Amino acid sequence: MDKNPRSHPRSLPQTLRHYLVNPLALGYLGVVLAVCVWVTIDAVSASSSGDASFAGLWAVLATAPTSMLFLVAGPVGLIGIPIGAIVQATALGALYRSITERRAGATDVGVSKA
Repeated sequence: MDKNPRSHPRSLPQTLRHYLVNPLALGYLGVVLAVCVWVTIDAVSASSSGDASFAGLWAVLATAPTSMLFLVAGPVGLIGIPIGAIVQATALGALYRSITERRAGATDVGVSKA
């Protein structure tokens, strides 16, 4: 019986869960959520006062560069923010997993890189 987890391909939901459920990816998603809440509050308050606001730009910048691929006018362009957040969080999660698994592998053989 093969116990190597890399020998069995994961489904897309399993892969996303593997990369998104770690402190780095979840922290990033928390920051993006906080920025989006702030942008929403600012947009509501700016619309009632009649002033224009560039706060929405922060949500795009927080999820850049992926969200910048979806820069189009109107509400359709907003789809880039959640897509960008997931892509960026997945990349950060893959980096986190790579570093932690490498460290775990090094300590398993008795060599510490700390």
